[in-house]
Amino acid sequence: MKDTKTEEFYARLLEQLKGDTTWPAPYLYKFIVPADVQKIAQIEAIFNGTNAQINTRDSSKGTYTSLSIKVIMASPEKVIEKYKQVSQVDGVISL
Repeated sequence: MKDTKTEEFYARLLEQLKGDTTWPAPYLYKFIVPADVQKIAQIEAIFNGTNAQINTRDSSKGTYTSLSIKVIMASPEKVIEKYKQVSQVDGVISL
């Protein structure tokens, strides 16, 4: 089953990225995940080999971890490809 809201979000994001950025370009991803070392490792593995700068910060109660990932991306399509890969990690929230 396809999630039409998600597909619409990606379509809008693609148009926005095509319109206001010259590629390749730096892109900042932000995610929130439950504070689980395995989930964080899964997300970091998606960006392996990209020279990404990954910063993590735990929430005040330690139940969630935010990840900021700054990386040079080749195209808007590649940006969205990474979002889709990360969305496969259980419990992740993309900001």
